Amino acid sequence: MPRSRISEEFPHGPLHAMLAVAVLVTIYPVLWVFSIAFSGKQSLAIADLPPTPTAGDRLRAVVPWPEKLSVSNFTSVMSDQPFARWMLNSALVAIFTTLLGVFLACTAAYAFSRFKFPGRRVGMMAFLVSQMFPGTLMLIPLYIIIVQLLGLGSSRIGLIIVYATTSIPFSVWMLKGYFDTIPKELEEAAVIEGASAGKIFWRIVLPLAKPAVAITALFSFMTAWNEFILAATFMDKENMYTAPVGLRFFVGGFSQQWGYFAAGSIIVSIPVVLLFLYLQKYLVSGLTAGGVKG
Repeated sequence: MPRSRISEEFPHGPLHAMLAVAVLVTIYPVLWVFSIAFSGKQSLAIADLPPTPTAGDRLRAVVPWPEKLSVSNFTSVMSDQPFARWMLNSALVAIFTTLLGVFLACTAAYAFSRFKFPGRRVGMMAFLVSQMFPGTLMLIPLYIIIVQLLGLGSSRIGLIIVYATTSIPFSVWMLKGYFDTIPKELEEAAVIEGASAGKIFWRIVLPLAKPAVAITALFSFMTAWNEFILAATFMDKENMYTAPVGLRFFVGGFSQQWGYFAAGSIIVSIPVVLLFLYLQKYLVSGLTAGGVKG
């Protein structure tokens, strides 16, 4: 069997070496975070250098591996009551943002996909245009609406409303593309059997769109869980901070607790990683099928 032109021009050995270097460069900062977290120290230097360090000492100082493994940073962070409170705030905000945003996006996307009504094309284009502006551009209007008009500053409800509404345009486009791939003949057959529009949506369409709904929920949860700028702007009470906002206080002008910061960052990332692993079976089908109509 003749070899392809790509395999002849690019030998596997150098290609694998370049990929290995790229992977190492990518994960090197992550390894440093883990090393600082498990070092039990608060310094960025995980290895203590002697007064006159040798070349070997300097090499060990840049290798992301602590001299002694310790979980003291994790136990100290988790025993800190404010951090546990911040994790709870992030969990509540992210969960209810996902539920509200996905529910509204599913109903809106189904309407845009199946029904013909005035302003349908304009509405979809408005959703698309809204994604072209940077998030900081909406910071002042959102602050005026949420804090001054609605009086929901430093509240989980205000943050949930902001996160859910800002995630709807992307979610609608994602789900609308997937709903377009579901054959309309299934719904027509259900209408002949006497099924109502609501029953068709909940019993037929949504189960078939489970991959798209799952990946949309994952993106909504990740956005609400990791968002910092809006949460730092709206939350001015310490007990209402979310985890990303609370982490900044471990490293500030008067304290440099890098060990706590690294340990807290790892703890904050665990729920997202677990959710990603649970929903990974829907990842490829949800991303690919939503962008192709056929």
